Amino acid sequence: MDTRLALPPASMAAAPALTTPIPLPADLPAGTKLHIGGKVRVPGWTVLNIAPGPHVDILGDCSDLSAVADQSCAIVYASHVIEHLGYDTALLRALKEFNRVLAPGGQVMIAVPDMDILCRLFTRPDLSFVERFQVMKMMFGGRVDAYDFHLVGLNAEFLANYLAAAGFVELERVREFGHFPDDCSANTFKGHSVSLNVIGRKAARAR
Repeated sequence: MDTRLALPPASMAAAPALTTPIPLPADLPAGTKLHIGGKVRVPGWTVLNIAPGPHVDILGDCSDLSAVADQSCAIVYASHVIEHLGYDTALLRALKEFNRVLAPGGQVMIAVPDMDILCRLFTRPDLSFVERFQVMKMMFGGRVDAYDFHLVGLNAEFLANYLAAAGFVELERVREFGHFPDDCSANTFKGHSVSLNVIGRKAARAR
């Protein structure tokens, strides 16, 4: 087995009641609030995107955040972004970059398609052809542009292990984030939430 995939075990807390938007911790460090893959400009947030646009502050790939200084961010937010990265190297490299740019005690917010839910939906016998095809697109990407394809499928177990391998602690699963309009963390299909939403923190400095 490829040793790069031998990730350490990790666990996540159960999902709390829905809060929109989910409150930020009172002890959050000062710094940039970095929205990776953002499609709209929201006051107080800096947008990094691989595709140019009038809302983009930093043009770049999230697996290389060399334009962002070490420990300069309070939050790194990436909703339905990291499933576009290869599971062999790019995914873990990106999460380590998120950790690098966060200040100690900073927060990461990650949302991805929930492969457990999507697999269960895909095998439902009551789905029409069109509905089943839509579920397949949620798994593999909609192909609406050159970047809209998925290179990894993640469930809670896989995501928790990748986040732990990147150095994140205090992992917590939540219903949705609610910080941006039309955010994919709130995606549903036939009444089921299809987004896996996780909060983690960069370990604070030892005292």
